[in-house]
Amino acid sequence: MDISIRTYAPEDGEAVVGLALRAWEPVHASMAKVMGTEIYALTVGDWRQTQTRDVQADLDAEETRAWVAVTDRVAGFATVKLDRKESTGELHMLAVDPDQQERGVGAALIRFAEEYMRAEGVRVALISTGGDPGHAPARAAYESAGYTGLPVVNYFKAL
Repeated sequence: MDISIRTYAPEDGEAVVGLALRAWEPVHASMAKVMGTEIYALTVGDWRQTQTRDVQADLDAEETRAWVAVTDRVAGFATVKLDRKESTGELHMLAVDPDQQERGVGAALIRFAEEYMRAEGVRVALISTGGDPGHAPARAAYESAGYTGLPVVNYFKAL
């Protein structure tokens, strides 16, 4: 399968948001199960609305670079934020449409983002993800790309 990566354009917005929601639906189901419905509702609320807002904000932010992976259509996207002072870059968002997963789209986006960060003088790349079962495919992709995970635990309690 041919994968090309290009700079995000505003006309990609609907496709990107749609694939992000499809890709992250199982993640949110997993988070709700792990956290419990009460805490999940208090911390996340309507995840589709929140994710739509957050994805669009990342795509629109001047300090964020965004790209789309294209096969026969927009198949995935990635955003990167740089911290030049710390010489770090964060692969902030990455999603691949579920019917395009396991085809190298995510790996291609990771490599592309790393090349961009390297060209910008960044010395360390960061990717954050969840530790719940729904994020297992993301963790596997990042580990396959050579990233080292540092476990962090967040505790929640409804008050």
